[in-house]
Amino acid sequence: MATQEKIKKGYIDYVLTHNEKPKSVYTFVKKLKLSEADFYAYYASFESIEKMIWFDLTTETIEEIQKQELWEQYSSREKMLSFFYSHIELLKSQRSFVIYSLKSHGKRLSTPMVLSGVRPIFENFAEQIINNGLESGELAERKFFSKRYKDALWVQYAFILNFWISDDSNGFEKTDEAIEKGIQVTFDLFQRSPIDNLFEYGKFLAQNGKLKEKMGF
Repeated sequence: MATQEKIKKGYIDYVLTHNEKPKSVYTFVKKLKLSEADFYAYYASFESIEKMIWFDLTTETIEEIQKQELWEQYSSREKMLSFFYSHIELLKSQRSFVIYSLKSHGKRLSTPMVLSGVRPIFENFAEQIINNGLESGELAERKFFSKRYKDALWVQYAFILNFWISDDSNGFEKTDEAIEKGIQVTFDLFQRSPIDNLFEYGKFLAQNGKLKEKMGF
């Protein structure tokens, strides 16, 4: 087993066995029969191991779904649904660690440090999907708000993760339902609606006010 993988697996085993981080790098690597130099060649700290695990889980999900034969034919909505279903499926293999990692950082309004490396990757992926949807006309182009679509999807990411780690339903079927409902509602908001038409009409009237005056209305 490669040294980097040995350290990662050793760390996961330790935190799941003791429900806390190792006391020091020295005592941790000693049990693995490695040196501190071996550890620092790959990781700066225990936190960096967790960040890397989350990073790998996210990039692996994106790489796998983009290999799907029909990926390019999916709508933006379908692509995001595919990501979340596939991501949760992959996380199942690391569920105990995911629960430990998220709960050990407590509930915060800001992004947990262990997800700091995930957010830019996810948002870049989401932005590509959103831009494709805007170009195709599937999603509504809204001044100022279109740039915030990816933020709304990040909120969904955090919500779905927290929902899943507390889900005790058979086969995590409630999480599947949460993904379905959450993404459907979010993308409904991204699409054109009667409100958009109302704004466009108001804008038209404002721009053509002088025309109405000339016509005697």
